[in-house]
Amino acid sequence: MTTTKYPLSVAVTLVIANMVGTGVFTSLGFQVGPVPSAFAIILLWLIGGLVALCGALCYAELATVLKRSGGEYHYLSQLYHPAIGFISGWTSLMVGFAGAISAVALAIGDYAGMFLGLPQKITAIGAILLVTFIHLFGVKIGGRAQNIFTGFKLLLIVFFCVVPFFLDVPSSSNQFDFSSRDVSLVFSSGWAVSLIFVVYAYSGWNASSYIAGNLENPVKNLPRSLVLGTAIVVVIYLALNSMFLFFTEFNELEGKSDIGNVLAVKIFGPEMGIVFSGLFSIALLSTLSAMTIAGPRVGEAMGEDYPRLSFLNVKNRYGMPWISVVFQAAWSIFLVVTSSFKEIIQYVSVSLSWFTLLAVMGIFILRSRNETPKDSFKVPVYPVPPVVFIVVTAWMIFYTSVSDPKVILYSLGTVAFGLLVYFGAQHKSQ
Repeated sequence: MTTTKYPLSVAVTLVIANMVGTGVFTSLGFQVGPVPSAFAIILLWLIGGLVALCGALCYAELATVLKRSGGEYHYLSQLYHPAIGFISGWTSLMVGFAGAISAVALAIGDYAGMFLGLPQKITAIGAILLVTFIHLFGVKIGGRAQNIFTGFKLLLIVFFCVVPFFLDVPSSSNQFDFSSRDVSLVFSSGWAVSLIFVVYAYSGWNASSYIAGNLENPVKNLPRSLVLGTAIVVVIYLALNSMFLFFTEFNELEGKSDIGNVLAVKIFGPEMGIVFSGLFSIALLSTLSAMTIAGPRVGEAMGEDYPRLSFLNVKNRYGMPWISVVFQAAWSIFLVVTSSFKEIIQYVSVSLSWFTLLAVMGIFILRSRNETPKDSFKVPVYPVPPVVFIVVTAWMIFYTSVSDPKVILYSLGTVAFGLLVYFGAQHKSQ
């Protein structure tokens, strides 16, 4: 069985690929309605980026103290109680990764629809099966595919951030005119709820923490991958969203989940727009791939700890927890068939926020226990990063519960079901 470990480059691209995907290529369509201001929207993405960076700094300390793959599942089990960790792992499996994979796959179906001429959900299922098949062949092949997919996506983003300025494309620069209304929008419930889509777009900043046990020199490489990957994505998001808003009108974007196609058609015309729709769908495979790497590691960790779930830890000859990989793919396909894109995004964002909030709060527990070794990463300007993350995340959850209570109910329902599964499993092995 292989003992190959992921290098720093794969960890960084894993973070970037998990983050740069469905959210940035779809979210504007759901933001320009409640927040019709370029200034307020860019501020939304800046605040979201700062919050993600604060979270990444906190996770860097957690990961170098609580060394092991599994992300929140491991952290919350150690910091609070195994039941909380289990529910977190369950939610990650059923919502955080499978739900996000299904959303990415549906976006691929939207983008590829112009190019392939196939129904959205058929294309989405095909994308899930393709990426799952690749990663069943282990770390070496999967890591190489991840780097290729991510490199292609970044080149495409750079292309779209630069090329429009060299072509005769009419701009919508007047949308950046500042007025007093922009300030009022920032303090509106619509702005707070729009933060859900930004949180979704930035979700994945903690991706490399899920492979801590499979990473070369994790004490040094894990913090580097979290912080470096997140910082790169913040710059990418600000540049890409500014460009989208500069060259398209609000009414062209509103309600659209394939805003990349909107811009491609506007810049290059319908025929070349079809070609670029295919390129966008290939770029999104990077995000699908990254989640297929990280997600099964949660199932693997749960299988190690709970004998009745040991099947999730069964590995093939390439060292991959293949049952966890296949289970995740199967559940993702089920969500593709039964859910809509917008429903999945809201559900995923809120469900994950509960546990990232608890994990970041765990920094205070670690510090109070004096359990931070000298060689571990320490959050700079402590306690500012955890406080910022906690306040903004709690504010978003509050406004979501007020504006759309059913999303909170779905999220709490998932938590309750996970608790039942926990009591149905054997006690944590010693």
